[in-house]
Amino acid sequence: MKNEVVLLAFGQHLRRLRERRGWSQQALADVADVSKPTIYRIETARYSVTLDILVSLAQALEIPLAELVSFAGPVPHPGAEAGR
Repeated sequence: MKNEVVLLAFGQHLRRLRERRGWSQQALADVADVSKPTIYRIETARYSVTLDILVSLAQALEIPLAELVSFAGPVPHPGAEAGR
């Protein structure tokens, strides 16, 4: 995957949001009308989430889409720009 580090950061963010509500992966999947394996794959960076699923997740969590996609991204490694 191209942006595996970003996908991992988003997955961790989604898991924190889900756990803050005290929900299991299945509970979030049920409310968002997606499968439990989809939630698992998002949280473990095995799936690049689509816009329609992002909207469903935001609605299920009762948060704005902007909040769902506002998360700490990957931190660049020192010297990463040196090779350019």
